Amino acid sequence: MSRSTAFSHRLRILPWLIASGFGTLSSAQEAGPARVAALGEIVVSGTRSEQNKDDIPATVEVIDREQIEFEQIHNIRDAVRDIPNVSVRRAPARFGLATGNTGRDGNAGFNIRGLDGNRVLLMTDGIRMPRSYVFSANAFGRDYFDLGLIERIEIIKGPASALYGSDGLAGLVNFITRQPESFLADGKTFGGSANVGYSGDDNGWQGGVTLAGKASDTVSWLISANGSRTHELENMGTNDARNTDRTAPNPEQGNSQSLLAKLIVKPNADLVHNLTFEHVARSTGYDLLSGISKPPYTSTSVTGLGALTDLQRDRLTWDGRLRVDSVLADNLLGYLSYQKADSREQAWEKRYSAADRMRDVTYSENTWQAGLQADKTLRMSGDWSQRITYGIDYTNTGVENLQTGLVPPAGEVYPLKRFPDTTEKTAAFYIQDEFIHDRWSITPGVRIDHFDIDAKQAGFGPTAVSLSDSAVSPKLGVLYRATPQWTIYGNYASGFKAPNAFQVNNFFENVISGYRTIPNPNLKPETSDNFELGTRGRAGILNFEAAAFTGNYRDLIENDRQVGGVFGSRTNPATFQSVNIGRARIYGFELKGEFDWTANGTGFTLPIAYGQARGEDRTSNVPLNSVDPQKLAVGLKYQAPTWSVRLDAVHYAAKKRSDVDPAEVTTGVQFLTPSATTLDINAQWRIRRDLRLNVAVVNLTDKKYWMWSDVRGLAATSPVVDAYTQPGRHFNVSLVADF
Repeated sequence: MSRSTAFSHRLRILPWLIASGFGTLSSAQEAGPARVAALGEIVVSGTRSEQNKDDIPATVEVIDREQIEFEQIHNIRDAVRDIPNVSVRRAPARFGLATGNTGRDGNAGFNIRGLDGNRVLLMTDGIRMPRSYVFSANAFGRDYFDLGLIERIEIIKGPASALYGSDGLAGLVNFITRQPESFLADGKTFGGSANVGYSGDDNGWQGGVTLAGKASDTVSWLISANGSRTHELENMGTNDARNTDRTAPNPEQGNSQSLLAKLIVKPNADLVHNLTFEHVARSTGYDLLSGISKPPYTSTSVTGLGALTDLQRDRLTWDGRLRVDSVLADNLLGYLSYQKADSREQAWEKRYSAADRMRDVTYSENTWQAGLQADKTLRMSGDWSQRITYGIDYTNTGVENLQTGLVPPAGEVYPLKRFPDTTEKTAAFYIQDEFIHDRWSITPGVRIDHFDIDAKQAGFGPTAVSLSDSAVSPKLGVLYRATPQWTIYGNYASGFKAPNAFQVNNFFENVISGYRTIPNPNLKPETSDNFELGTRGRAGILNFEAAAFTGNYRDLIENDRQVGGVFGSRTNPATFQSVNIGRARIYGFELKGEFDWTANGTGFTLPIAYGQARGEDRTSNVPLNSVDPQKLAVGLKYQAPTWSVRLDAVHYAAKKRSDVDPAEVTTGVQFLTPSATTLDINAQWRIRRDLRLNVAVVNLTDKKYWMWSDVRGLAATSPVVDAYTQPGRHFNVSLVADF
């Protein structure tokens, strides 16, 4: 289907969606029983405004500050360990100077329902975060976060296309930073907290202080500063040889610093200004013993290998809310943000007698983001009302990369660029109309996106390609409150993800070695259609959720696919290119619930969560390796006035041979992760009202196990399989004081 045909097709869908919403509205004029308000979590990521999670026709996961503290969640990998169909890849650091990038990107990013990388939309306070970038031995991940600055994490599974952007094909993860009001309850004008902690999986120390104050009735502020020092992530490998046979972790030292500053000004009851500055910096040094050659040596044998990775993100954001009570809008929300993200990888290699080598690679994104949103609530006939939300978003990102170093490979010259400096612009208009009744919520919406990729020719080899395109992404959500305790919901959302600068213009050529990558001026955007049907309910002591989902994806982009040529040929070199590979489907279901036997804050709770998904490439009829095996999490918590303790069991299903595309492994067959069950114990002692001690024993039984996301592409015959194991039994402890 051509782009113009797809654009016209989606324009024809829009009237059908709106008609469906009004048709359902007109057929349900009888008022149902009065709605009973449920005590649920309030989230902002579903509708860009505060709303009860139970009123959103989508699957939403919330990780709040209390959970972050009690479970001692230090990073994004810890945050999702118990959430079904969500994972974060963290392969061991086993990479070289010029080949292999395993583990170079650390906590690489989120996988939601079988899709990962840049197909997951990451945001902080509604502001888009930098993307990942991977080429050959270089890999820059997306872990630009410090959870010490975060109040809660909201995860929407599946596209949130209408309001936030159609490019989140897999879903949305929104990090909400800390707010002054969290520390200024009961009329306080000054408050805060301090914490210090130790994590046994990486022998790391963390600490931080948050201060908040209210200068007057119109001005409040917050400052939060955090720091950490870590070492290598432990595993169950026992071979500590200083060569390629090593399975113990490579020595590693890391440190991070972060700062959050907020100023909130409320001149009157109708106007609020928020000014936010956020700084996150992380540096990690590696002694890559697993990259050292074994005797006998040749001239190019590696006798020493080290690396240093740095990332830094700085963000300055203004956002404001104005109550206008006009014909067109009740409220206006605006934002303007500038964000600068820089990543750098340096690696140096000592060789036996050949000249030593060094590589220095940088990747940066400088982004301006702006938007204006309005909402209007209207009363309709009968018991119906509607809330219209509409707005515009604009993003302008300058993307740059550069590689320099000493002793380049034969046929290469430094400095060089893998793709030209590029300005990426996106502009969007969106509208969502929520029809609300005691029993019904019907929410049609649409987003119109336009993108421009403007590549600069200066300093770049081949002719740089520029692209532009547009798309219409419709959405429809329906929620029915069958009883005050039970709701059923369904949603449809389409997705649209434009190619990025690297995918369009990736270029590299080594004439002597006979290989190259070339731009693709005909690259098409990725698109998707996703459906979900779910239910939520409360029945006595049980709260439960269930959802089934399916997604169809077209024109998925595969980076660096060989499209011609032969390795080593100077006349017909092996040629690689980013290409659209066809169609895929991912489907599955999730169950979540909690039995609650507490009374007056004392008693037992038993949470349960289970999820499974399957995926297939519908062009080649092979499984999608990006889909994780099933995960079951069961907990038992007892809470008393001054202490609480929780036991968690997580079962990871084995990866089956029938669920694997064998082509991802270049030699041999893919290593399949066996099933495993782990046990964790978390406890909290509330020493005083303002002082808490948290203690945890993680992997209580010292279970040896692997995570599927970490071992994709690893051969079953590899002698270093144990290097990919998870940490064994370890202890975490933290002390938190409020004031």
